[in-house]
Amino acid sequence: MNTDKMLEIIGLNKYFGPTHANKNLSFSVKKGEIKGLIGENGSGKSTLISQIAGLYSSDSGQMLLDGKPYSPGSPIDANNRGISIVMQELGVIGSLPAGVNVFLGRTKQFTKNGVVSLKALNKAAAEQFEKWDLPKVPLSKLTDGMMIETRKIIELARALSVDPRLLLLDEITQSLSMNNRNKLYELINKLKAMGRSVIVITHDVEELIRITDTITVLRDGEVVGDVVSAETTPDEIKHMMVGREISGDYYRADTTPEYADKVVLSVRDLTVPGEIENVSFDVHESEILGFCGLSDSGIHSVGKAVYGLIKPSGGSIHLKSKDLMIKSASKALRNNMAYVPKDRDNEALMIRASIHDNFVLPSLTELQGKVGYLSPAKLKKMAQDMTDKLSVKCTDIYQTIDALSGGNKQKVNLGRWLAKDIKLLILDCPTRGVDVGVKAYIYFLMKEAKNNGVATILISDELTEVLGMSDRLIVMKDGTVADVIRRDEDFTEQSVIRVMI
Repeated sequence: MNTDKMLEIIGLNKYFGPTHANKNLSFSVKKGEIKGLIGENGSGKSTLISQIAGLYSSDSGQMLLDGKPYSPGSPIDANNRGISIVMQELGVIGSLPAGVNVFLGRTKQFTKNGVVSLKALNKAAAEQFEKWDLPKVPLSKLTDGMMIETRKIIELARALSVDPRLLLLDEITQSLSMNNRNKLYELINKLKAMGRSVIVITHDVEELIRITDTITVLRDGEVVGDVVSAETTPDEIKHMMVGREISGDYYRADTTPEYADKVVLSVRDLTVPGEIENVSFDVHESEILGFCGLSDSGIHSVGKAVYGLIKPSGGSIHLKSKDLMIKSASKALRNNMAYVPKDRDNEALMIRASIHDNFVLPSLTELQGKVGYLSPAKLKKMAQDMTDKLSVKCTDIYQTIDALSGGNKQKVNLGRWLAKDIKLLILDCPTRGVDVGVKAYIYFLMKEAKNNGVATILISDELTEVLGMSDRLIVMKDGTVADVIRRDEDFTEQSVIRVMI
């Protein structure tokens, strides 16, 4: 028996009805090893680590922890064995304060005579943030309404609060801005130095190679390869993932900005107290206007404010094409504006409703007949046509959204707006949690929208994304516009980072 192995997976199988999600999976994780796990959406990655974390049981096969049988009955059971997880989809309860979310399911230690001492609990939570050098969050504040990045950090604090020997990270990096992503890398290295192990899932192939020791590649629920990170290349990993060559050139090929003179939207002195201040810009027909910045830069608030989802204290949002001021999301919707938020499950999609309902909802006004009649046949055709056009992998259009992989959810999230005659598209981290194939397709859709005259505001924590797709890039810092860089100028990561920090 190899005593270096912390966790060993042998012939693991998992079924969801007729779907064989994991097929005879076998691999191991050594003590002090950073293991990467990668595959296309639907390849079985999240299902696998959910079994390790006690969220799902296994149908057959075996897991060994320190050479002994391991079969957790619940996440708490896994926690007690030193294994914790940060899931891809958000796992905080919005109606509870941040501090309580850190010790969710484990508040008994702060309970006396049936009453939880929030003072003691928040003190312990603050100690966890300090111990692991995590960005501070308001522990007494309800998590509902907090940014996705803040909520993800709370989940990370919760996972670390059990002092894990094995930490499972499912698509956490793409929820974080650059500065907090660097903090996560430092944390992973700290755990490795302590002899702890980490399994990292991310669709960013270059990132995975950079931060891991070894990588296990899954395809259609099976292990198709194990490689040493320092001895592989992004193209080799991508080929293993999809079984064919994937070109890395899915960004724009041109090196100069190209858009019409016509201004679609004009924003002046937009201010949201504590978030953004005096932000001004124009976005033109056929332009992709990028926004980037660190975690406190306010880029995500710009998208919400422009679409009328948060009320500014000052400034104006003038939709020039209609000569009207946007003051609410309903007004934006009625006037050919679309918004795809970063948090698709909580702020965009109706995850327990069908693909059909999610596709047709934004277009009900356009699909109405005389006297407001909605033809079921017309609704079905629209949903089916978009499902076919976007190649959404599903059983049928009446399958619920929560049964889809992250990439297919995002296809529905974006596609339901592209089915409309939109003039302005606001995209906030549109490729978060999707694989390289879906990412390439989303960029194709963006380029198609650009060619059709759509003005796009692209907000992203991924520098390569905004540099690869934008005509102009607005770099924000501390809630204000720090610089505007054109595609034909010094359009490099180094020049942007200099402004950001």
